[in-house]
Amino acid sequence: MLSGQTPKVVILGLGYIGLPTAAVIARSGCAVLGVDVSESVVETVASGRVHIEEVDLDGLVQGVVARGTLRASTQIEPADVFVIAVPTPFDADHAPDIGYVLQAAATIAAVLKAGDTVILESTSPVGTTEKVRDLLARLRPDLRVPGKTGDAADIAIAYCPERVLPGRILVELINNDRCIGGITPRCARKALTFYRRFVRGECVTTNARTAEMVKLTENAYRDVNIAFANELSIVSDTMDLDVWEVIRLANRHPRVKILQPGPGVGGHCIAVDPWFIVHGDPENTPLIRTARDVNDGKTDHVIARACALIDRHPQADIACLGLAFKANIDDFRESPAVKVASALAARHGRRVHIVEPHARALPADFNGTGATLLDIDSAIERCAIFIVLVDHDVFKSVPVDERADKWVYDTRGIWPDQPKRAEALTPLKIAV
Repeated sequence: MLSGQTPKVVILGLGYIGLPTAAVIARSGCAVLGVDVSESVVETVASGRVHIEEVDLDGLVQGVVARGTLRASTQIEPADVFVIAVPTPFDADHAPDIGYVLQAAATIAAVLKAGDTVILESTSPVGTTEKVRDLLARLRPDLRVPGKTGDAADIAIAYCPERVLPGRILVELINNDRCIGGITPRCARKALTFYRRFVRGECVTTNARTAEMVKLTENAYRDVNIAFANELSIVSDTMDLDVWEVIRLANRHPRVKILQPGPGVGGHCIAVDPWFIVHGDPENTPLIRTARDVNDGKTDHVIARACALIDRHPQADIACLGLAFKANIDDFRESPAVKVASALAARHGRRVHIVEPHARALPADFNGTGATLLDIDSAIERCAIFIVLVDHDVFKSVPVDERADKWVYDTRGIWPDQPKRAEALTPLKIAV
């Protein structure tokens, strides 16, 4: 591709990051092809519709598909820029799995040509971009690959992680700063030129390994700070204190900013990425590992306290409010709310009702439990016990007079005015 020309772009992976990224790039005027292994996802996007819930994404996708700047397919095509945005899960031992990334790179290799740029956006362990480089070098020995052939190279390879908040993805894809790490400085500069087409935030270049660690560091930092809040909430439970008041007053100190506790930590970033650092250097990451254990343990604590409340009222129906890993989205990945609600459903069966305004059906975790999906109004009419797991706006809007007679366990602190009912959450020291 000649300098100044509008590049043809392929996005591999049309999930929570890939689809918004493809749509934003298409809006900038680039011809974009979104590639996904799911035929249903491809069919949905190709028709101008979306399979995920994100503010304003449906209208944007409809517009760029109608204009012909965004297409979708299960098959890759030649392009000038390839962006990998596929999942990077971990296994049962918390070892990262970059198999999807390497499969995407192998797919790109079949159509790669001199002058192309390959960018990895998937959150990845340090060294993954180099593994992509090595795979491309092995599959395409006819191309000079950066870092393998001195200063001369036929292609550019870089790493540029997203740093967006669900519910604000389209805004933050454009306005947030980007960290762009190249296999070589030339690779970083070429990727920088591409991102400047649609990013208003500052684009800072570095090397690929540093950029990979930056992404992991951002999410590990959040996880450690949430762990402090979650541990504080458990201590407050055992001491019969209101953790929300403790945090509110402590945060009046000019150099204290404690985050808010919850039923654990979810999502494909904060709940996953710290393990990539731990796996990379297990001997020197006791704090990061402990934070993961604290946040996972908070989910067990919530299950135990919820069961203690439910066992005191054996005839009452139970409403679990929310399944998403954060408010006002439909993303249930690694959600502690799902783990809590499904554990309660497995134990209490048909007494459990799930209120999740962003779900049309219950996830597979609830198969065979007898739990049902209800709207909030039906839950208010039917259920006497409320377990608040997600702070969706619709839950916050329930006035105190509609819940004054409920036994409530609020893990999100959305109802500070909830009347206290005798024996609601005692005993406090309980086992799972």
